[in-house]
Amino acid sequence: MALFQLSDSSPRDDDVAALREENRRLRSVCTALMERVEAGGAPNGAPYAAFERSVLLAEQVRERTDALHRTLDELSQVNARLLAAHADAQAANESKTKFLAAVSHDLLQPLNAARLFASALEAHALPTASQALVGHIGRSLKDVEGLLGTLVDISRLDAGVLHADKAPFAVNTLLDALAEEYRQVAGVRGLSLHYVPSLVWVESDLALLARVVRNFLSNAVRYTEHGHLLLGCRRRRDGLEIMVGDTGPGIPEPQRQAIFLEFRRASQPQANQSRGLGLGLAIVDRISTMLGHPVRLASRLGHGSLFSILVPYADIGEDSAAPSRTSIEWDDDPLQGCVVWVVDDDPAITEGMQALLGSWGCRVRAAATVSALEAASDGERPAVLLVDYHLGDHRENGIDLAARLRRRYPGLAAVVITANHEAAVKRATREAGIHCLLKPLKPLRLKMLLGTLLESR
Repeated sequence: MALFQLSDSSPRDDDVAALREENRRLRSVCTALMERVEAGGAPNGAPYAAFERSVLLAEQVRERTDALHRTLDELSQVNARLLAAHADAQAANESKTKFLAAVSHDLLQPLNAARLFASALEAHALPTASQALVGHIGRSLKDVEGLLGTLVDISRLDAGVLHADKAPFAVNTLLDALAEEYRQVAGVRGLSLHYVPSLVWVESDLALLARVVRNFLSNAVRYTEHGHLLLGCRRRRDGLEIMVGDTGPGIPEPQRQAIFLEFRRASQPQANQSRGLGLGLAIVDRISTMLGHPVRLASRLGHGSLFSILVPYADIGEDSAAPSRTSIEWDDDPLQGCVVWVVDDDPAITEGMQALLGSWGCRVRAAATVSALEAASDGERPAVLLVDYHLGDHRENGIDLAARLRRRYPGLAAVVITANHEAAVKRATREAGIHCLLKPLKPLRLKMLLGTLLESR
C-alpha cells in the first residue's frame, strides 16, 4: 500500500517516521489498556481465558440441556406407558372383583347345597359303613369349602374389596357357636376342647373376627396329635384377649414370624389331615391389621402354642349380653314342629334346606317366591324366615323382602343368607334387625342360631 511504501523524497520520510511513532504509541496504549483490563478482570486468569471458559461452560450447558430434553422426552414416554399399565391394572382389578363376586355366589352356591344335603344325610339312620362314607363326604366338602374360602378371602384382601363393618356384640354370640363346632371336630380327632365362656361385649366385625378365631382353632386341631384345646378370653386393660391354645408340638422361634407369610406352615400336619394352602395365618395377619386388633403368639417346643387377638371393649354394659349357650342340647327342643319359611331362587338350595331342617324336626315351606310360600302354607304363620340375599335380577333383595314379611307377620324372626361379604350388606342387615349368615352355610351355626331365636320368642 502507498502509505507504507518508501520513497526518496524527504517529506515522505518524515511522514513514515511520524506514522511509526504513532503506531508505537498506540501499541503502548493498547498494552497498557490490556494490562489494566487484566488487572481489573477475573482474579484467576486473563479475560481471554475467562472468555474461553465461558464459551466452554455455555457449550456444556447446551449439551446438558439437550440431554435433559431427551431424558424428559423418554420420561414422558415411560409415564405414558405407566399410565397405560395402571389403566390395565385397574381394569384387571375390576375384572377380578367381578370374578370374586361370581365365585362368591355361583361357585359357592352348589357347594352350599352339597353341604346341606350331606348334613341332612348324617341325621338319617344308616348302616355303619354308609355312615362312615357320609362322614368322609362331609369332611371332604368342608375341606373344599375351607380352601375356596381361603382363596376368595386372600383375593378380596388383595383387591381391596373386603372392608370392616364394626359393631358392638356379645363375644359369646361368636364363641359359643365356634366352641360347639370345634368340640365335635376335636372329638373326632380324639382331642378335648375346654371352653371358658364370657359375657363381655366387644366392638369388631363379627364375620371377620370369626374368620380369625376359626383359623386359630383349625390350626390347633390340625397340628395337635393328643391332649386338649383351649378357647377362652382374658380381660386386658386395652380390650378382651380371645385366646386359642393347644398341646401340640409348639413352634420354633425362627418360624414364629415366617408362619404369618403366604404359603408358610409351622410344620407338616398329620397324614389324615388337610394340608391347607399355607394362607390361613397370612389372612389372619391382614384381617387383624385391617381391624386394628393386635395378634399375639406364645409357644414352647414340646408343650404347645397359644394364639390370641386383642379386641376393644364396646360401650355397652354386660347386663345387655345374651346368656351364654355352650351346647346345642335343649331341655325342650325349640326346633321341633316350628314353621320355617325358606325363600331362595336356587332349587338345589331349597331342597337342601328342606332336607336339613326337616331332619331337625322343623316344618319347612320352601319356594322361590313369597306368593308360592303363602299358597302352600294353608294359613300357617311362620316362626322363622330364611331368605337368600340375592333373589335374581329385577327383584327385591332378601333384606327388603324380610322387612316386608316382618311387617306382615309381627314377631317373625328373619335370617338373611348370603355369599356377599361386603360390609354394606352386613351393615344393612344389622340396621334392619335381621341376622346374617354367610355362605357356604355351616349347619351347626344355623341350628344354634335358630334355637336361640326360637327360645327368645
